[in-house]
Amino acid sequence: MAGTVLQQLPNSLTFLRLLLAAPLGLCILREAYVMALLVGLAAGITDALDGLLARKLQAVSRVGAILDPIADKTLITVCFVCFAAVGLLPWYIAAIVITRDVVIVAGAISYRLLIGPFEFAATTLSKANMFVQILFCLLVLVAQVVPEVPAWSVTAGTLLVIFFAAASGSDYVLNWTIRALQASKRTRQTSQRPD
Repeated sequence: MAGTVLQQLPNSLTFLRLLLAAPLGLCILREAYVMALLVGLAAGITDALDGLLARKLQAVSRVGAILDPIADKTLITVCFVCFAAVGLLPWYIAAIVITRDVVIVAGAISYRLLIGPFEFAATTLSKANMFVQILFCLLVLVAQVVPEVPAWSVTAGTLLVIFFAAASGSDYVLNWTIRALQASKRTRQTSQRPD
């Protein structure tokens, strides 16, 4: 029984991180930045712990593999939308971040419907993109709490967010277009073989 509970702990932490998106967004919208920073740090701790525990307890699961990026993306999206809503960031930054994810999801759905099943894994560039976005969100919150944070650091962070969103999004589109063309070519070759 205890073993089963421990096996579920990583997924429970991931689900908790997903649930933290609502209070995080609410804190940002209310401009309660100290509380928002605390909620964001709590989300970051659950992110670190769920992966660590999953490996230590050998509790890596398909549910966790699906839920983990959903939780991350939900938190990031909430942060960028709420930052834009209270004027901490221009709306076009939030639009760039969200559009990248929409394009990737739409591409994955199209590939599944038109080509077939596939194994999806985050690329190094995609992981770097997520890392930059998380650090940027924390930086924006810290800048509201600590006046000494220089304005140029947020500007530099904004440029990095734009660069990695564009680079990783383009990387996905290019790689999956090539895969789709190769799969389509294999299908045509198979269908043209004589019985």
